[in-house]
Amino acid sequence: MSAQRAGAQVPSAGGEAAAGAAVSGPPRAARPVRDGIGLGLAVGVSGIAFGAAAVSSGLSAWQACALSLLAFTGASQFALAGVIASGGSLLAGTAGAILLGGRNALYGLRLAGVLRPPRRRKPLLALGVIDETTAIALAQPDESSARKGFTATFICIYLTWNLSTLAGAVGAGHVAAPQTLGLDVVGPAAFLALIWPRLKAGRRERAVAAAGAVIALATTPIVPVGVPVILAATAALAAALVSPAGDPRGPDTA
Repeated sequence: MSAQRAGAQVPSAGGEAAAGAAVSGPPRAARPVRDGIGLGLAVGVSGIAFGAAAVSSGLSAWQACALSLLAFTGASQFALAGVIASGGSLLAGTAGAILLGGRNALYGLRLAGVLRPPRRRKPLLALGVIDETTAIALAQPDESSARKGFTATFICIYLTWNLSTLAGAVGAGHVAAPQTLGLDVVGPAAFLALIWPRLKAGRRERAVAAAGAVIALATTPIVPVGVPVILAATAALAAALVSPAGDPRGPDTA
């Protein structure tokens, strides 16, 4: 068989790689952006529920929109609206919201070494440090992909959340309760999707998740709103303390 004939019949290694990439879907570099936009759209629409809940609790439409623009941390915003709706003071609601949002400061410490933002951009990026942007960024294999994923998720969620808040606040009078839209399950469902790959990683990860869920459920009836989430994080701290040195996950992966 001649070299020319062999070359015609046997694809080159580069050709095989290109064909494999075409079959497997978009290149890995595009996945952080795709995943960030998909998550942003899924989570952002739940801003409708916040807008409606905020107005129903006694806030004005512009106050609800200002919270989404400036605070931009959904759980804390819902906590504030819940305290006001139950008759609590604005000061108590704000304190609870700040306590619940305090976890974002810990996210920021972790992301600072991954994103390495220039000093002038830190205030803007700090606004985008939330559960979803952190999860997308930390799931990436390198710093470049992490920055792309963080940016795409931040922009998409920020725009969608604020537009949805406005829609929910303006249309609150036409909705009997935010739960009637079924949007109250979007946030938990999206977050479960984010942590699912971690749950499949091994027994230690599943044990931490189960312990965190038990702590949160057990403390919800007896502590203020937002505190159970923070207490649940002690499960991860305990796992980190008992992990063997040099092996943060431990040897018992499945």
